Amino acid sequence: MEGQEPDVAVAKKRTFKKFSFRGVDLDALLDMSTDELVKMFTARARRRFQRGLKRKPMALIKKLRKAKREAPVGEKPNLVKTHLRNMIIVPEMIGSVVGVYNACEAR
Repeated sequence: MEGQEPDVAVAKKRTFKKFSFRGVDLDALLDMSTDELVKMFTARARRRFQRGLKRKPMALIKKLRKAKREAPVGEKPNLVKTHLRNMIIVPEMIGSVVGVYNACEAR
């Protein structure tokens, strides 16, 4: 039809997955202290945190923070490559992109 304008593409907002751990939402998890968070973990993870995180896991968390900080608003952060297959996922890592080495490539 001649008098009609083409439909303007409306930017549809993406609905993101709502993260929760043992019934607690991500926002509440991020506000928790480390001690409160560790109490929610399983025995194996509690033991690991009580013994302290070593240099390599702390370096990974630092790199993830840096990648998130440098990412433009609304975009995914850059991939952070690692060999740490046994790293415990903490709420601070949600939203980051981690490539774990599997002897062929980092996926």
